[in-house]
Amino acid sequence: MKILVTGGAGFIGSAVVRLAIAREHSVVNVDALTYAACLGNVASVSDHPNYVFERVDIRDRMALDRVFARHSPDAVMHLAAETHVDRSIDGPADFIETNINGTFNMLEAARIYWQAQGHPDAFRFHHISTDEVFGSLGSTGMFTENTPYDPRSPYSASKASSDHLVRAWHETYNLPVVLTNCSNNYGPYHFPEKLIPLVILNALAGKPLPIYGDGGNIRDWLYVEDHAEALFLVLERGALGRSYNIGGENERTNLQLVNTLCSILDRLQPRSEGSYAELITFVTDRPGHDARYAIDPSCIRDELGWRPSVTVEQGLELTVKWYLDNENWWKPVLNRSGVGKRLGLES
Repeated sequence: MKILVTGGAGFIGSAVVRLAIAREHSVVNVDALTYAACLGNVASVSDHPNYVFERVDIRDRMALDRVFARHSPDAVMHLAAETHVDRSIDGPADFIETNINGTFNMLEAARIYWQAQGHPDAFRFHHISTDEVFGSLGSTGMFTENTPYDPRSPYSASKASSDHLVRAWHETYNLPVVLTNCSNNYGPYHFPEKLIPLVILNALAGKPLPIYGDGGNIRDWLYVEDHAEALFLVLERGALGRSYNIGGENERTNLQLVNTLCSILDRLQPRSEGSYAELITFVTDRPGHDARYAIDPSCIRDELGWRPSVTVEQGLELTVKWYLDNENWWKPVLNRSGVGKRLGLES
């Protein structure tokens, strides 16, 4: 296939791009290169004959029309989004403009292109979303594809809105869509404003390891390369109009997660004295911090045969080793806007 990937210079998007090229697909990477994007994420495939980069903002409808006309994709994998909850608290406008209006532009550009091509049956618009649209769980239960939406932050509300738009374009215009909602991703090339890379890099620098509240918030952790595999399964075999929840089956409290990272670092790159866990610092909780996320992945497991390939402990070890081996990637991005600063304190 020729796949148009939006946000392909980002964290999850670049994993999709690398896997697509490895599987001999052609890729058109559409990315505006905002603060969290990095072309170094796709450097390993940038010279491949099947790879093309288009610096285009999904808020620019005319530019999107030109990309579709120029490249004639067989499928779209739409990942471009503003994703950091803390930034959405401080500056929600970017999230509305990109995640809602940008998705509208993508849907309209894809619809006009698809109709002009004669409504090909094989065309797919795959919208990649988050489990945060479902809100917060108590101590029991799991998100399923039928869980009512209950977003609690500007970020999750913007993603919920984009999900609804995608479903509406399928119902109204018959645009062939599939959707996925994933749990928290981690792994190589993760931008260091997020918890796992922040902890790794702060630990290596001897800085405090900040944990919101008492560290009891629970997330389900999904290794990014496992996620990319699941996304291709849904693109290729998912039922039209359906959504699939993708989870790592790896629930951990934030405190458990950070302690695991500290133990791995203690083994792989010990401090001169003491444990990295001594750097853990509890900080004021984030406004509206969801207590627990957990995904029931039985639908994608039973219908498409997907399961995560690693436990969270195995995936964290791979991740720590990657950061230890790739200082040339992460050192430059530490100087980007907001990295290392506490965001999301507005209330």
